[in-house]
Order: sequence, then C-alpha cells, then structure tokens
Amino acid sequence: MNQQATASQKSRAEQETENEANRLREQVDSALLAVAARSPDEIESLHTAADRIERAARDLADALRQLAQQRRTPEGL
Repeated sequence: MNQQATASQKSRAEQETENEANRLREQVDSALLAVAARSPDEIESLHTAADRIERAARDLADALRQLAQQRRTPEGL
C-alpha cells in the first residue's frame, strides 16, 4: 500500500496528530542545532527554540486528546 492510500484511510484527527508529532520533531532538531552552534546570538536562539518546542508540544498534546476523544466514541472509528 502506498503512502497516499494509507493517508486516505487515516482520520483527520490521526493525520493532525502525526503532523503535530512531526512538527515537534522538527523543532527538537532545530533546538539541537542551536545547542551545537556557539554564536553571539546563541542565548536568543535557545530561548526561541524553547518557546517553539513548548508550542509544538502543547499542539501535539491537544491533537492527542482530540484523537483519544474521537476513538472513545463509536462513530469516531
């Protein structure tokens, strides 16, 4: 089965949860780059990375809760 066919079988909540998880991964990767970079802007970059990770983590948590709610109800399956 190809990715497009698999994606079409996923619910909107499942797709959104995967998207948010991927976004959080990207933010963590960016933060790791900021940690490795030692530049004069390092402190601001680290604060920015922290803020982005917090937002992405909240968004993922919300998406997971919505997915759990969807799966709790029979019509959500």
